Amino acid sequence: MSDRDAMVLQVEDVHAGYGDHVVLDGVSLAVERGEIVVVLGGSGSGKSTLLRCIVGLLPPSSGRVLIGGRDVNAAADSEREEILRDVGMAFQSAALLNSMTVADNVALPIVEHWGTDLPTALMLARMRLARVGLGQAGDKMPSELSGGMRKRAGLARAMALDPTLLLCDEPSAGLDPITGRELDELILDLKREGDMAIVVVTHELGSINTIADRAIMLADGRVLASGTLAEVREHQDPRVQAFFRRETLAEKKGEALLEQLEQPA
Repeated sequence: MSDRDAMVLQVEDVHAGYGDHVVLDGVSLAVERGEIVVVLGGSGSGKSTLLRCIVGLLPPSSGRVLIGGRDVNAAADSEREEILRDVGMAFQSAALLNSMTVADNVALPIVEHWGTDLPTALMLARMRLARVGLGQAGDKMPSELSGGMRKRAGLARAMALDPTLLLCDEPSAGLDPITGRELDELILDLKREGDMAIVVVTHELGSINTIADRAIMLADGRVLASGTLAEVREHQDPRVQAFFRRETLAEKKGEALLEQLEQPA
């Protein structure tokens, strides 16, 4: 496999925002098959906007997003749909349809995008569920699942079309430590299969230390640090050090104290 074939996602100097508000200010990253890249950063750093740009929900004002070497936003509608069919998205809330069984949720994109008949789609859906440890949960409703099981079901649906790029938005958020670790191990299992490039947006240090091959930290819409996890952890910018030490920046502490002093008695 050539380097060109191995490179699944390329984000090149992307600028994006909402109206006059700039959120991403020249962000670049690349992800190969068989690796996990973790995107870090505080609230408002641009992590969610970056995911929206990758899946075509927010076209960049400049720069490019290439998936499999094809420009998502320059493609015609039919080609864009074909490109994005190769992308799976696991949402933070799992985003399952509560009126459908878990198997029906996973089968839905298979029917819609592959035109598969329902019995075959359900068979494939149960295979995807088995892959994430939910082989016996297909007939349950989403409301009958625990938080961790819903996350797994959302992951199974994200993998319904066998994507080469898997995007995970805060996969372990809101889970207890043991369940979160189980989900991390599942993501590592997917990596070991070597078929997908995986991008994980998270602020959970336990997950970051467990799954990251490389890390990219965003701040104020720009790439603050990028490299292996060890390289990013050693970056001397105070914002990077504060993130990994779970500390508040000194100026932020000062601002908080000033706000308290300014409060009326």
